[in-house]
Amino acid sequence: MAMPTLLVVDTAYLYFRAFHGVPSSLRGPAGQPVNALRGTLDAIARLVEDRAPTHLACAWDVDWRPRWRVDLLASYKAHRVATDGSGEDVPAELAEQVAPIRAALEAIGIRVVGTSGAEADDVIGTLATRFAGRVRVDVASSDRDFTQLVDDARGIGLITPVGRTSGWREVHEAEVLEAYGVAPGSYIDLAALRGDTSDGIPGVAGIGDRTAARLLARYGDLAGVRRAAALGSVEKGGLTARHAEAIRQAGPYLDVAPRVIAIVRDLDLPTTLEDLALPPDVRDRAAWDDLVEAYGIASPAARLTKALGL
Repeated sequence: MAMPTLLVVDTAYLYFRAFHGVPSSLRGPAGQPVNALRGTLDAIARLVEDRAPTHLACAWDVDWRPRWRVDLLASYKAHRVATDGSGEDVPAELAEQVAPIRAALEAIGIRVVGTSGAEADDVIGTLATRFAGRVRVDVASSDRDFTQLVDDARGIGLITPVGRTSGWREVHEAEVLEAYGVAPGSYIDLAALRGDTSDGIPGVAGIGDRTAARLLARYGDLAGVRRAAALGSVEKGGLTARHAEAIRQAGPYLDVAPRVIAIVRDLDLPTTLEDLALPPDVRDRAAWDDLVEAYGIASPAARLTKALGL
C-alpha cells in the first residue's frame, strides 16, 4: 500500500502567482477582481489532481514579517513594507481577494493553518517535521528557503512550478545538490553567505552561490568558514584575501543571519494529522455556494470539487 501523502501549500505564493499570471480582465459579477481567487483554486485543483494527496493543508501568513526576525535583522523584508507602515505592500486588487480566498478554502473544507507571530514558512516547517514518517510530505512553493526542509530519509520533498502552465517538478536531495552545490542541511549556511534580496538578507559582499558552496565544501560549515577568515587563511581553492576580509567585516550580520533564515519547525500548533485529511464533503455548502455565485467562479470551483472527489 502506498504511503499517504500530506500536501502542504504555500498559499501566499499561490495567490501572488495567480494574481500576476491570470489576466486582470477577469472580473466577478459586480466587476470585482477575481484573477487571484480563480487562479488559486485552479492551482490547488491541479496539485490535488497531479499529486493525489490524502491530506492537505494551506499554510497562512498570519505574520508575514515576525518581530523577532526583524529584531535580529532590521533589513528583513523591509523593502516590502507598505509606505504607511501598515503591513506588506500588496497590490490593492490582490489585497481585496485575500479574504475571499481564505473563505473559499475554509468553506470547501481545506484546512487553513496559521498562528500568531509566525510566517507560513514556519507553519510549513512545523507540519512537515511533525508528520514526516507518518506520511510523505510534499511542500508546494517556489521559495528556495524550503530547500532546507528537504529530507529523503524522512520523506520530505519540495515541488516547484515549471513555467506558468507546465505543472510541477519534484525536488529531492540530489536536485538540491545539483542546484546549489550543497546538501539541504547546509542550505542555511549557504543562504547566509550568499544573501537573499527578495527577503532583505544582504549576504556577504562578493559571495554568490558558487563561492559560498565552494567555501562550505572546503571548510565544512559557516563556523569553519568564519574561523578560517578570522585566521586570515588564504589558499588556493579556499578563501581569497578579499573574501576573508568581507567575511570578517560581516561578522555582526553572520551572527544573526542563520537564525533569521532558519525555518521554525516546532511551533505550538494544535493541528493533528487527522485535521488535514481531505474533506469528505463540502464543509459549509451555503457559504461555498454563496462565494461561487458572488465571485462568478463556477468553473474553478467545479474543478476543485471534482479534484477533491466532492
